[in-house]
Amino acid sequence: MNISEKINFTDTAPEDRSQEDRSMAIRESLRNAIIDRRLAPGTKLSESEVGSLFDVSRTVARAALQMLAFEGLVKTERNRGAFVSNPSPEEARQIFASRRLIEPGIVAAAVERITPEDIARFRRQLDEEQRYLNERGPAARRAEIKASGDFHLMLASVAGNVILQRFMDELVARSSLVIALYGRSGVSSCGHSEHTAVLDALEKGDGERAAKLMIHHIDHIEADLDLQLKQGSGLKDALSLA
Repeated sequence: MNISEKINFTDTAPEDRSQEDRSMAIRESLRNAIIDRRLAPGTKLSESEVGSLFDVSRTVARAALQMLAFEGLVKTERNRGAFVSNPSPEEARQIFASRRLIEPGIVAAAVERITPEDIARFRRQLDEEQRYLNERGPAARRAEIKASGDFHLMLASVAGNVILQRFMDELVARSSLVIALYGRSGVSSCGHSEHTAVLDALEKGDGERAAKLMIHHIDHIEADLDLQLKQGSGLKDALSLA
């Protein structure tokens, strides 16, 4: 999927669009490329290249990169510039340790609030995951990874705690970055079945079982990490900008 399909930035942005809006749109496009693994950890994100690709000033590009740095997805180094964050094994462990602390609480809150309409919405989400699993190619793989992350974000939304939603948004993004760096392929189909098991427990009102299944699921994702660095695309190719 190219950048015009993501945000259609060049075709729809009015001339008087504020610098903040432009920076937000660039941040969203770069964030998507990082999360769905088109931009590998360690990729240099120069202000001049970002500005050129999006036809904006370096000031606007810098603001977008600063937003990503605040989220932990980009790191800036003095006299070197900005790079896609390259989490260490210890940072990876901390990310998943955080998820083990937070997500059982999200599940416990969600089981008290989830409705039949929510269950139906989750089932549709799982159907979408399965559809991407059955497809081939990098685009389908990226979509499946995103759909898998969205399952966890939907749970946080149902739990009804806005602060936890924000934490989960960052943790899911950082998890995707860790998986890009250290993850093996092949875990996704198991992850899909684990999502189904969590949802089944929630539908039965069994919050304790759902929480245990969630911890098992997070353990499984972390166990798939093999510490092998993977090669990614450059900035221009990852954003599909000619």
